Amino acid sequence: MTKTCLSLLVISLAACSPAAAASAQENAPKDKMIELFGDPVIAKGKGIEIKRSQLDSAMVSLRAAAAGRNQPLPPNAESLILRNLINSQVLLSKATEADRTRGKQLLQEALERMKGDSKLTDAEFNERMNVQIKSQGMTREEWDKQSLDQTTIQASLERELKVEVTDAQARKFYDDNLTRFEQPEMVRASHVLVATRDLTTNQDYSDEKKAEKRKLAEDVRKRAKAGEDFAKLAKDHSDDPGSKNTGGEYTFPRGQMVPAFEAAAFSLGTNEVSDVVITEFGYHVIKVSEKIPAKTVEFAKVQKDLKEDLKQQELQKLAPDYIKKLVADANMQILDEKLKLPEEPTAQPSPQNAPATSR
Repeated sequence: MTKTCLSLLVISLAACSPAAAASAQENAPKDKMIELFGDPVIAKGKGIEIKRSQLDSAMVSLRAAAAGRNQPLPPNAESLILRNLINSQVLLSKATEADRTRGKQLLQEALERMKGDSKLTDAEFNERMNVQIKSQGMTREEWDKQSLDQTTIQASLERELKVEVTDAQARKFYDDNLTRFEQPEMVRASHVLVATRDLTTNQDYSDEKKAEKRKLAEDVRKRAKAGEDFAKLAKDHSDDPGSKNTGGEYTFPRGQMVPAFEAAAFSLGTNEVSDVVITEFGYHVIKVSEKIPAKTVEFAKVQKDLKEDLKQQELQKLAPDYIKKLVADANMQILDEKLKLPEEPTAQPSPQNAPATSR
């Protein structure tokens, strides 16, 4: 179940890619380009102006994010990003001080959830956040501002569109869709990964080095079997950046992990340590902490998130027409013809600048 509608907050806390880091360097000549070529207004409306530098900054972040996911940009990316900037600006123009206060609260709640889910200390969480934000070509200050804008927009939409979901509505949805709340059998397990390839270059180690790694994995297994703190073994020896700082722990159903890892984890008893398990990533030592049987999650545990989800679904239905009206009311015009989407009309002269008609 989703907990909030924050596009800027849906970011991975995994290590960033080298390609994304290179994209961040595109910001360096920005001021020089503005000095040389100016910073023209590319879209405007009542009380709203969007300049070329704003679009360029947004494109740097988009390119960095796409590079990190190894995804191409759509051919009309600039036009789509400009449309998003326009929508954001007209929505922010409707925000009240109460919306901004509520936006700060929503942002803080989202960050606390992210930190809790990652099971990191405040310092570790902020370090990972800063690395990932930099990989997107942004500073922490820029990310904070844009994230706050998004949560303020959410608060403003909730107020303007007056969307409410009652407990009775949530209960009816739950009762009508019980299969959606079925939780499959899961296992809570920790592992130590001893990698057999360089995680930076993705190149396999030599046979000699793999033998050394196998020896290390066997040693970790023996120490785990002897009762050493498994979380400490993971922090000291695991090469899995996604879990080592949380003691190597994952909770997962069948079908989520690579087959050899999954088979070993589901075959172990509670508190049992595996033999060395070999996967494409290297050597794993696995310890199971809990076997979680399949069940239907009771309504009380999903009620809050379900109400939020249903509210977000309704907002998504109502928002497009509302935004379209705001854009029209603001008389927003895209001044650069190359940035218009195919369905958008060519800019018409405003009445005061229209040519005189012949009589």
